[in-house]
Amino acid sequence: MLLLALAAIWGASYMFIKIGLRDLSPAMVAFLRVALAAIVIVPIAASQGALRGLGAATGMLILVGAVQVAAPFLLIGLGEQEISSALAGILVATAPIFTALLAIWIDHEERSQGVRLVGILIGIGGVALLFGVDLSGSGNALLGGLAVVLASLGYAVGGFIVKHRLSELKPLGMTVAVMSASTVMLAPLALASFPSEPPDLGPLAAVAALGVFGTGVAFVIFFSLIARVGPAKSFLVAY
Repeated sequence: MLLLALAAIWGASYMFIKIGLRDLSPAMVAFLRVALAAIVIVPIAASQGALRGLGAATGMLILVGAVQVAAPFLLIGLGEQEISSALAGILVATAPIFTALLAIWIDHEERSQGVRLVGILIGIGGVALLFGVDLSGSGNALLGGLAVVLASLGYAVGGFIVKHRLSELKPLGMTVAVMSASTVMLAPLALASFPSEPPDLGPLAAVAALGVFGTGVAFVIFFSLIARVGPAKSFLVAY
C-alpha cells in the first residue's frame, strides 16, 4: 500500500512540475519544493524526536541531498522544458534498472537474476525504444530525455547510500535533513533565476502541492520503504 501511495503521489508530481515551469525556472521549482517540504516537516519531526542522531551522519545526509534530491530535481525540471511530463515520468522508470545494474558491484542482496534479470533487459530495451521513437525528432528533446535519465541514476545511487549508511536513522528525521541540505544547495541557482514578474496562481499552487505532498510526504514514505524492503524493490515505484 505504501508503494502504491508513493506511485500515485510521484506520478502526479511530473504534471505539477510542468505547470510550475510555466512561470518559474527549473532551479526555482526545485528550490521551492524542497524548501516547502522542509518547512512543513521540521516541526513534526522535532515534536516526535526524529532529529536526534542526525549530527553524526551530516556528511552522508548532504551527499544524499546532492545526488538524490538537488541534482535530480533540477535535471528533471530542465528535462521537462523539452519533453512532456508523461514521458518524463516514464523515463524515471530507469531508476530500478540503474539500481539492478549498480547492484552487480555494490550490493549482492539487490542483484537481479533469472526472470528479474529478463525484466531489466526488457526495461533497457523499452528505454532505447522511447529514445528512438519519441525523442528522435529534436536535439533539445533528446537532451531533455537524457537529463531525466541522469536524474534516475542519482536516485539509484542515493538509494544505496541510504540503505548502507543511513538505515539506522528515522525516515522523518532523514527527510528533514536531506531537504534542508538540498534547499541550501539550490538557493543560489534559484536566486540567479528569480522571475522578473510575479507567477500566476496555477504554477504557485502546483509547486505548493509538489513541495508538501510530492516531496515532503513522498520522501518520508520512500525512506521508510528503503529501510523495510531495500532500494531495488522500493524503486519499482517508478514502474
